[in-house]
Amino acid sequence: MDLLNTLVDKGLRREPPTREEALAVLATSDDDLLDVVAAAGKVRRHWFGRRVKLNYLVNLKSGLCPEDCSYCSQRLGSTAEILKYTWLKPDQASEAAAAGVAGGAKRVCLVASGRGPTDRDVDRVSETIRAIKERTGEVEVCACLGLLSDGQAERLREAGADAYNHNLNTSEATYGEITTTHTYADRVDTVRKAHAAGLSACSGLIAGMGESDQDLVDVVFSLRALDPDSVPVNFLIPMEGTPLEKEWHLTPQRCLRILAMTRFVCPDVEVRIAGGREVHLRTLQPLALHLANSIFLGDYLTSEGQAGKADLEMIADAGFEVEGTDQVTLPEHRAGERGGCGADRAGGAGRASGADGTGCAGGAGGTGGAAGAGAAAPGAGLPRTDLVAVRRRGAGTDLAPNA
Repeated sequence: MDLLNTLVDKGLRREPPTREEALAVLATSDDDLLDVVAAAGKVRRHWFGRRVKLNYLVNLKSGLCPEDCSYCSQRLGSTAEILKYTWLKPDQASEAAAAGVAGGAKRVCLVASGRGPTDRDVDRVSETIRAIKERTGEVEVCACLGLLSDGQAERLREAGADAYNHNLNTSEATYGEITTTHTYADRVDTVRKAHAAGLSACSGLIAGMGESDQDLVDVVFSLRALDPDSVPVNFLIPMEGTPLEKEWHLTPQRCLRILAMTRFVCPDVEVRIAGGREVHLRTLQPLALHLANSIFLGDYLTSEGQAGKADLEMIADAGFEVEGTDQVTLPEHRAGERGGCGADRAGGAGRASGADGTGCAGGAGGTGGAAGAGAAAPGAGLPRTDLVAVRRRGAGTDLAPNA
C-alpha cells in the first residue's frame, strides 16, 4: 500500500504525515489492519526498539472533584461507586509506589482529583515526591494534579518531580462538549507551564467519546505542536454513574488504528497505551505493543486493570522486553533537544504519566463517561460492562495493590 510506505518513510525521517494521510489511516479496512500495524511497528522499532516502559499510578486523592468532565467517574455529580478518600500521607504513597517499582515500573505517576493544586497541596506532593525518591531510588516521578498556577511547576521540579501530565483529551472544537468548568486553553497553558519549568511534559487524549475521525486527528496534531515527550492514549471506560455510561464506540481494530495514527504523527515520542486497553483492545493487546512503547502496569485511578503478572507475561510472549532503569526512553536527539531536562536528565527515560493516564489524565485513570459529536465506529460491539471493575485495592484501601 503506497500510503503505508509513505508513512513509514516519513516516520523514519521524523516528518509528520499530512492530515489527509492521518485520516486515511483511520479509514483503513480491517482487511488491511495487520499491514497498518506492521508499518507503524517499523517506525516504533526504529526509535524505541523492542523496549516497553512500565508506569505505575498512585491515586493520591480520589473522588470529590468540583470539575464536570463528562468522561470522569470522579467528577462533580458522578454517582459511580468509586473509592473516595482525601490525601494519602507521604509514607502511604511511597509504600504504594514501591509496590509498582517492585513489579518493574520505571515511572510512578502521582495523581490527585481536583481542578488544580493549592500551594499547600504542592507542599504536600513535594514531601511525597521526596519520600518516594528516598525509598525507591532514582525512580521517575510524574505529577498529575490538574491546572497549575504560576510557579507551581517550578516548585514540583525543585522537589524532584521529573514530569507533569495534563491531557488535552479531545479536539479544541469539541472540548466544550465534555467539560464546561475549564477550557481547552487552560489545559494547553498547564502543559506549557510544565515545559517552561524544565519538567518533561506528558499530554494525551481519550478516544471513544463519540468524536469524529477529524477530532482524533486534530487533537493528535495539536499534541504534536505542543511537543510533549509522552502521549498517553486512553480508551474511554464508560463507567456506570457517569453522563455517557452507555457510550461504547470502540472496537479492538479501531483502537489499533488510533494508536497507529498517533505513532505516525508522533514517530519519536513515547506513546503510551493508557486507560481502557483491557476493556477495548482485549485479546489484541499484544498487537498494540507494536505501536506503543509504554503502558501502565496494574490498576488505574478508579478502575481495575489487568493483573500485573499478566502484563509482564504479555510483554514477554509478544517478544518485547521491559525497559530497564538504566535505559533512556527517548531517542538521543529528543533528549538533546530537551537539554537533558526532565526524566532523561534524571538519568532515566522519557516522560509521561497519565493515566493517564489519569487524574486530570482523563479516561486513563479508569474514569468514566464522555461526550462527543461523532457516530459510533463501524462495527462497534456490544458494551462489555463485564470487563469494567471499580478499583477496590491498593491506594486508599487495606488491600495489596495490583502490580
